Amino acid sequence: MSVRQGLLALLAEQPMHTYQLRQQFETRTGGTWPLNIGQVYTTVQRLVRDGLVEPVPDDERPDPVLRRAGGDAAVGGVGVGERGEPERFRLTGAGRAEVAAWWTTPVDRGEPARDELVIKLALAVTAPGVDVRDVVQRQRTASMRAMHEYTRLKQDVAADDLAWSLVLDNLVFAVEAEVRWLDHVEARVARAAAPAGGAGPSSGGSSSAVARAAGQVPAGRVPAGRVPAGRASAGAVRAGVASVGADPVATARSAAVEGGAR
Repeated sequence: MSVRQGLLALLAEQPMHTYQLRQQFETRTGGTWPLNIGQVYTTVQRLVRDGLVEPVPDDERPDPVLRRAGGDAAVGGVGVGERGEPERFRLTGAGRAEVAAWWTTPVDRGEPARDELVIKLALAVTAPGVDVRDVVQRQRTASMRAMHEYTRLKQDVAADDLAWSLVLDNLVFAVEAEVRWLDHVEARVARAAAPAGGAGPSSGGSSSAVARAAGQVPAGRVPAGRVPAGRASAGAVRAGVASVGADPVATARSAAVEGGAR
């Protein structure tokens, strides 16, 4: 849905052809979500079908060129009009109303998107023979490396490139939340495996409880009250990222201790 609405928002600014739409979408989002030209063309055609977008008539197109025989066609995913130039599209009245509604309607968070990491760990805690702590440690190392890369990219963002800067902020905050959640999972797994009154390791019922707890956390989010007391603040994690070296896991834990001390 975000691609559909994003293309409508771009067309609200001015008529564009499909190559322009792809270029503008990727530029404005920092190339974080690259689009295939075929995907753009198909989405635009669906918008035309739904009455939200329409082709710009030939007599209203700028820069007249020689008429090409054969009428409208599609070349490389770009519609070509009778004049031979790429077919441009514009919003209809219904399309403008759709964009206005999108700006004023909150994004629905009622049904969390599937997150591979959450599914992976929810299954790992109930699967026999899986070292959950090792899974967590490997993922935390990868997440810290990603955070380090996003932080490096932020240092190179032009001062006037607000759109890309905001996208990077979102990516950094999401990874920070993911690292805190991994710490939380590790702590829950350790408690579930600890002997209770000398009765030995906990049974599969405790593992099921951990799995349910893992599944209740949407992608990139940590609900209030479920973060361990020693979690790192955003500033503490950034400080840890700045010093990431040979052992990013140790850095993450150091940042967590710093955050807890505050």
